[in-house]
Amino acid sequence: MIVGNDSSNYRNRHGFTSQNVLAACNFDLEFIYVLSGWEGSAHDSRILTDALSRRNGLKVPQGKYFLVDCGFPNRRQFLAPFRGVRYHLSDFTGQGRHPENANELFNLRHASLRNVVEMLFGIFKSRFTIFKTAPPFPFKIQAELVLACAGLHNYLRKECRSDEFPIELDTEDALSSDSEEYDDFEILSETQEQQRENVNQWRNFIATEMWSDVDVVNNNMH
Repeated sequence: MIVGNDSSNYRNRHGFTSQNVLAACNFDLEFIYVLSGWEGSAHDSRILTDALSRRNGLKVPQGKYFLVDCGFPNRRQFLAPFRGVRYHLSDFTGQGRHPENANELFNLRHASLRNVVEMLFGIFKSRFTIFKTAPPFPFKIQAELVLACAGLHNYLRKECRSDEFPIELDTEDALSSDSEEYDDFEILSETQEQQRENVNQWRNFIATEMWSDVDVVNNNMH
C-alpha cells in the first residue's frame, strides 16, 4: 500500500499504482534473477541499469545474450527486436503471413524464444493468485513477497516438474508502441551509445544470416 506524495511515483501508465519487477529466466521456466520493488512509473532501462550495478545483481554469462523486449534499448549482452516490424507469433500465423525479409525473420525467431518468459509469468500468476490483486500488505512486504514466491516457484519446478495450472498470458503487449518512448527516459553515455551501435550491427548481421539461410533452402526446393 502506497500513501502520501510518493504514491504518484508508483502510478503506471495505465493509471493505477503498481511495482515494477524485472525478471530473467531460463528455458526450463525457472527464474534466474528477480528484482522487485521499483516504482510502477520507472522505465525498464533504469531498472536494468540498477540490476547490473548491484553487487549481487544480474550477471550475463560470457559470450551470451539476454533477449529483451522493446522496453529496453539494445546494449551489450542484451538483444532487442527490430521496432516497426512484425513481431508477435500471431502476426505470422496463417497462410501467406510468413516473414518477408531478414528483419521480420529475426523478430519471429526472437519472439519464439522470448515467449518463454510470458509462459513463466502466466504460470506464476496462476500458481500464486495473491498477485491477481494488490496484496493488503505494506509495500516493502509486497516487494519481498514477489521474491519469496519466485523462490517457491523454482523449488516446485525442480521438485515437481509439473505445472497443473492454466497459463494466463498477459493481454498487455510488452512490445507496445508506448515502449518506444524509452529514449525520453534514458541519457546514454558515449560508451553506451557505442555499445548500442555494436549490438545493432550484430543484430543486423544475425538477421541477414538467417535470411540467407532461408534463401538457400528456398532455392534448393525449386
